[in-house]
Amino acid sequence: MLSAEIPTGTVLATLQAHDNDLENTPNSQFNMTLASQEPALPKIVLQTLTSSTTLYQLSLMGCFDYDKAKQYKVLVIAKDQGTPSLSSTATVNLDIEDSNTYPPIFTAAKYNTEVMEMEFNKEILRMGVTDKDTPNTPASRAVFTILKGNEEGNYKIETDPKTNEGVLYVIKGKDFEKTEITELEISVKNEEKLFKCVDGMPVTNFNPPANSVKVEVKVIDVNDPPVFKKDVEMIYRPENTSPGDLLFTPEVKDEDSDVANMRFELDTETDPAKWVNVDPKSGKITTVKKMDRESSHVINDTYTVVIYAIDDGEPQGTGTCTVVIYLGDMNDNAPYLLTKTAVLCGNTVDRVNVETADIDKPPFAGPFSFSLMGEKELEDLWKFDPTTGHSTSLIRLKRLPHGNYSIPLKIQDQQGLAAEEVFNVVVCDCEGENVCRGRQGWSSRLDSAGIGLIFTGILLFALLLLLSLRCENGSKTFQHIPLNMQYEGNQTLMKYNEEGGGTVNKAKYMIDGFRKSEHGSLSSPIRYSSNRFNDTSNGRGVMSMSGVSHLSRSYSSRSDKHLAEYIDRRLLGLPEDLSDYPEDLPCQYECEGKESDCESLAISQFTDSDFGDKLDFLQDLGPKFNTLSGICQQSMTRKNARL
Repeated sequence: MLSAEIPTGTVLATLQAHDNDLENTPNSQFNMTLASQEPALPKIVLQTLTSSTTLYQLSLMGCFDYDKAKQYKVLVIAKDQGTPSLSSTATVNLDIEDSNTYPPIFTAAKYNTEVMEMEFNKEILRMGVTDKDTPNTPASRAVFTILKGNEEGNYKIETDPKTNEGVLYVIKGKDFEKTEITELEISVKNEEKLFKCVDGMPVTNFNPPANSVKVEVKVIDVNDPPVFKKDVEMIYRPENTSPGDLLFTPEVKDEDSDVANMRFELDTETDPAKWVNVDPKSGKITTVKKMDRESSHVINDTYTVVIYAIDDGEPQGTGTCTVVIYLGDMNDNAPYLLTKTAVLCGNTVDRVNVETADIDKPPFAGPFSFSLMGEKELEDLWKFDPTTGHSTSLIRLKRLPHGNYSIPLKIQDQQGLAAEEVFNVVVCDCEGENVCRGRQGWSSRLDSAGIGLIFTGILLFALLLLLSLRCENGSKTFQHIPLNMQYEGNQTLMKYNEEGGGTVNKAKYMIDGFRKSEHGSLSSPIRYSSNRFNDTSNGRGVMSMSGVSHLSRSYSSRSDKHLAEYIDRRLLGLPEDLSDYPEDLPCQYECEGKESDCESLAISQFTDSDFGDKLDFLQDLGPKFNTLSGICQQSMTRKNARL
């Protein structure tokens, strides 16, 4: 394939012939000539190589015209010098490839488009071209260039490889207030240089001007957003400044809106510590809390917030400013122990390391000063070496018993800010690195004498227990009372109606054998024993407990009514100076709850003359009364108790 634009004199093909007759004789010697060519122009010549008698070349004398012929045929004859002369022919086909013989032409004489103000990175126009050369070849592919109107670099143009169109983009926003209409001049040419062939001969110095077109770009006005004087503002403040400190006052401009109608907002996501506040009218940034440089929200000593300026345009425009607050360090943190416990291996070393730190920066941190606190005796047992530095060693001065030691100490930074700490040291013998040996288990042995003493003590205790039971029961004979075991588990003596403390009156009065207590209540004389509670009066009753399986209860013939009347008569005889104490008078208490469905135990207040020993009706009082009924019957039978 030969290009149509190859220059004159170019070798088109090389031909070689061969004769089988005897070498160096007329029969093997031959000549080669060009017999014909189609089409006749441009002229093609056949030339021999001086270095060889069998090689020949076809050369171009002129230029090919692709539009006239796309293929050329050349007939070549080879003829020897023998007698008779013999010859043969060969046909050479030359295929021609199209060259850039036609320039691209815009499909329109002028183009118009528009773009929104400050819009960028957007396609705004496509421009088509025509080209008579072979499509999708360098001879037809278009190359576009913006000749004029793009001095600020707002636009660019590219070629669509599929459609061969020119695509115009706006890459930087255009300000309507500065420019409403922009006129661009755009040209187009091919990737390959233009070539012209006339009558089989190339046209020299053929360089026609590229086709160009005007493009008018109209800028559509939109609401411009507010613009801060600086996109990023740097502020320097010491940490822990008082709330209300003014950090920053923004300077904002807006080309087409009234600044007085502008409002400011804080991006709350950039203020995780809630340290600052933004005035919605002026945009002033003030602190609402103390800012701590050591906070986790401070990164590399900086705290960064973002504020917005929003105008009242339609649509609203928003400007952004980033405020970086650099916080200077203050001595607001005392040194501290990195670890407060250490193991002192008494069998290997005499000291432990004490590591300290301070989250402040120099000169508000180390090196630190170390000293002991507390009692003076500590200085006879321990010391620091060295007494200054970022760490030290606590050294024992004497051999100490194994155990735990709490040592109060003081740590001061370079500026004298001190912290009082307690360092706990475990003194022990170690196995391995800082690992105390385990304690040995305790063991003991008893010889025969010790065992004998234990058994003797047990026998003496049993003997004393039997004697106490004998003395307590005397000549009383106890008879086992069969109980209803079905309900035995419910026999529980419960305490009800505890009335709380009474008056603080300390006086005690005896009223006809009854004792008036410190709290003004009446009670009978009582005596206590280790296992027994006996009320010796003839009041409501006597309860005695001598064991867990025997319960006896007796009742006086004096009824509650008679007893109340008796007490009232005695109280009427009191002196007038004692009757002024209402806490000493009988009190009526509220009902303690709903009465039981069973008959009251007051039914037990009867005499032998009423029923005798016939108490079988008690079996009808309910299953839980069976046990109490049996106890009463046995007691009356045995003691002839008066009920």
